[in-house]
Amino acid sequence: MRLLIIEDDREAAAYLVKAFREAGHAVDHAGDGLDGYALAREGDYDVLIVDRMLPKLDGLSLVRSLREQAIATPVLILSALGQVDDRVKGLRAGGDDYLPKPYAFSELLARTEVLARRRASVPGVTEATAYRVGDLELDRLSHRVTRAGREIVLQPREFRLLEYLMRHAGQVVTRTMLLEHVWDYHFDPQTNVIDVHVSRLRGKIDRGFENPMIHTVRGAGYVIRADDPQLP
Repeated sequence: MRLLIIEDDREAAAYLVKAFREAGHAVDHAGDGLDGYALAREGDYDVLIVDRMLPKLDGLSLVRSLREQAIATPVLILSALGQVDDRVKGLRAGGDDYLPKPYAFSELLARTEVLARRRASVPGVTEATAYRVGDLELDRLSHRVTRAGREIVLQPREFRLLEYLMRHAGQVVTRTMLLEHVWDYHFDPQTNVIDVHVSRLRGKIDRGFENPMIHTVRGAGYVIRADDPQLP
C-alpha cells in the first residue's frame, strides 16, 4: 500500500511511519492539515490516515474538502475523541473508518488493509493490482515477479522500485520521483543509492535475456519498456 499519514504529533507520526514501512508499505507524512490536504489532492494513495485534531486545518474539515473535490481515497480517522457522537461526526464528514486512541498498531494495520482492498474492488477505481510490460509481470498482492514465466526474487525495496517503474512504463522516471515515491525522501541525500538499486534490479530483470527492459536516460532518469528503441 501507499499511505499518507496526516498527524501533527511528531512522536506518534514517527512511530506510525516506521511501523508501516516495516510492514512493507510506502508512507508519506504531513504535519498539519493544509500540507496533508495538498498531498492528498496531488498524490496517488491507497489510504489516508488522518488525525482529527490538526493545526491549520482540522481533520474533519480536511476530509470534507477532499470529498467536495470528488477525491474518494479511503480515509481512516484517528482521534482521542471516541464517543459515539464523535465517531458519527467523523463518518458523516466523509471518513470511511474511525479508530479511537489509544489503539493497537495491529488493528490499525488490519483496518487500513481492509480499506485498501475495498478501494481496489470499487468499479471505476483504476489502481491496478498487477502490471505487465512485455514478458515481465508483477503482482502487487502476491509480491510475485516473473519474466517469461521465470520467477524473479526481489528484496522489498527492489520490488517497490520495479512497481513504480512498471506503473509508469514507457515514461521517463526522474531521480526526484524515485526518491519521493520509493524512498520517501523529499530531498536529495546526495548518494548513489538509486543507481545502486537500479543496477541490482537491472541485473535480476535483464540477466539472461536478449532484450534489456530497464534503460538509463542520460540526464533525465530511467525508463522501463518491452522493446529497445534507440534512445535520443
